[in-house]
Amino acid sequence: MSGRGIPDLSLYLVTSSELTGRGRLVDTVVAATTGGVSLVQLREPDASDADVVALGRDLVAALAPTGVPLLINDRVHLVEEIGAAGAHVGQDDLDPVKARELIGPDRWLGQSVQTVEQARAAAESGEVDYLGIGPAWPTATKQVTVPPLLPAGVRTIAHATELPSVAIGGIGVDEVPQLRTSGISGVAVVSAICGRLDPRGEATRLRAAWETGIAL
Repeated sequence: MSGRGIPDLSLYLVTSSELTGRGRLVDTVVAATTGGVSLVQLREPDASDADVVALGRDLVAALAPTGVPLLINDRVHLVEEIGAAGAHVGQDDLDPVKARELIGPDRWLGQSVQTVEQARAAAESGEVDYLGIGPAWPTATKQVTVPPLLPAGVRTIAHATELPSVAIGGIGVDEVPQLRTSGISGVAVVSAICGRLDPRGEATRLRAAWETGIAL
């Protein structure tokens, strides 16, 4: 595990320029942080490495005054070049041991899991700082081949290890209260903020739902 402690996972934003438009992505992310987003992951699966580096650097610069860290999805080899705070990998991406070798001991590393076995393997690697558990509900922002876990499934995986975790997949304001007692440390969202007309307002509502258990 990294020497950086654990990031604030309360409200975790995963980006999508497909939803925001490339020109609005940075502004959307910054606005969302003013509404309560605590961690940002740059996920641009269809972009070139050069585009990810350029966008990542723009985000690092824009987020610097907010103190909100930026993680890079999958492109572990670009973390150093971008100056990001860490990376997030899926089950089909670079394994955690090799990912840790690339990013070093002082950056955060997260991994997506869908089962108890995957969660325990992540913990046993000794390299993963937090888990992304999902899909919690059906989602249209990422192709998945497993059925939604729903709150009960999220709870089972969250309690399988001592690693902190976030739930992801189909989560909006109405779903957040259903997850608060499942043992996770926060919720991760994509479409609930990206592409919305008022990303700050949506982030505020999501953060309030997480903190109070009431969807407003």
